[in-house]
Amino acid sequence: MDQYRAKILVVDDTKTNIEVLEGILSNDYDVFVALNGKKALALTQKVHPDLILLDVMMPEMDGYETLREMKSQGILGDTPVIFLTAKSDSQSEQIGLNLGAVDYIGKPFSPDLVRLRIKNQLEYKRQRDHLHELVEEKTADLRKTLKVMLTSLGALAEYRDPETGEHIKRTQIIVQQLAEQLRNHPRFAKFIPSNEYVDYYATAAPLHDIGKVGIQDEILRKPGRLTPEEREIMSVHPKMGHDVLLEATKELDNNPMVQIAADIALGHHERFDGMGYPNKLKGDEIPVGARLMSVADVYDALVSRRPYKEPFPHEVAVQEIVKGKGTQFDPDVVDAFLKIADTLPAIYEKFKDSST
Repeated sequence: MDQYRAKILVVDDTKTNIEVLEGILSNDYDVFVALNGKKALALTQKVHPDLILLDVMMPEMDGYETLREMKSQGILGDTPVIFLTAKSDSQSEQIGLNLGAVDYIGKPFSPDLVRLRIKNQLEYKRQRDHLHELVEEKTADLRKTLKVMLTSLGALAEYRDPETGEHIKRTQIIVQQLAEQLRNHPRFAKFIPSNEYVDYYATAAPLHDIGKVGIQDEILRKPGRLTPEEREIMSVHPKMGHDVLLEATKELDNNPMVQIAADIALGHHERFDGMGYPNKLKGDEIPVGARLMSVADVYDALVSRRPYKEPFPHEVAVQEIVKGKGTQFDPDVVDAFLKIADTLPAIYEKFKDSST
């Protein structure tokens, strides 16, 4: 395979300078030329150069302004910029370096010096890019490991409570779809700032009932409705789950995925009107993940068979969710739920309980 040739963008309005630089660099690099700042912006977007040689004194848009514009448009990235200029005073050099240039070469320049400085900057960039790739790879591995561990931990609740069947998988899908719907919503964008966070919410969702591992079997597996005393005992499972997960966040430097899981575990039985449990939180006091989980959890309970009830039809369950808009559920989450509701019957057919 051919060795990669780095791309150098030369920005200069003097053709003589360009010819000299092309002669110096073309044997080792792919050289692209822009005669002014405007063309430099266009070529930077199109070519994605590995390094830019930028003249300072150009008409209309000088080198300083060109570099500022590249940064403001977000097209420069981590591409190193070397200023080439006849200005040799320290103030001019300071301006260029303050703007983010990595080097400053005065004219007339030495060909050997230009080649050496370019070689050094490209080598530094290569090493930096390689280090970034290693960090990204390591981070991805750690995130994958944490995700697998959290998913496995969430399955503990299902093993303790076999009635729920595919409940964890189904509610996870609903939470993910709700997060996708609300990612760009003004009330939620701060809490779901990226697709990565959508994945955080989906990964955290299976842990919503992890606190049930602390509930005794005679209550958890009771084949009928609970007594008031038993419901009181059952109602502590959100705090149990939250406390376990919150302790884990301390060991993981407040990892956002685990923090979201702790919030969901604690708050998924809260109500938007403040009448839920365990803390009677109201409105936006309830963490976003818990508000998503609340809708997913109730819908799943409605359409699932239980020892004490038959499953509700999908349409009836959707109507019940709508009835809870603004009281039990966040109104915007209900609106998002209605946008995905038509997809749910197919999902439930795929992940239906073995007993149905």
